Amino acid sequence: QVQLVESGGGLVQPGGSLRLSCAASGSTLEDYTVGWFRQVPGKEREGVACISDIDDITWYKFSLKGRFTISRDISKKLVHLQMNSPRPEDTAVYFCAATRNLVSDLDDQNEYSFWGQGTQVTVSS
Repeated sequence: QVQLVESGGGLVQPGGSLRLSCAASGSTLEDYTVGWFRQVPGKEREGVACISDIDDITWYKFSLKGRFTISRDISKKLVHLQMNSPRPEDTAVYFCAATRNLVSDLDDQNEYSFWGQGTQVTVSS
């Protein structure tokens, strides 16, 4: 059983930057497809960014392209979500998810087997 732990959340000013990290107990995440999702109270959870296990193919929520970047840190066994120029509407609980299964649709939450507990990101001045 893989346990995912997110870190790096907190309060950030609009236009600032924040980096979230996802770590897995008992695994390196190198062989996993990993995704970041977010949820606002009262709304459905949505995909933010994903990176595939093969060739590190990435997917981004269209409105976040150019501001958010997902990447792997192989040496530290982490997957990061770099958030640049965040906006108040990016405020949400951010979740890390992972799977070793073949994924056909990177932003489909049902494709992911393991989930973290989430980390709160608040964008406010």
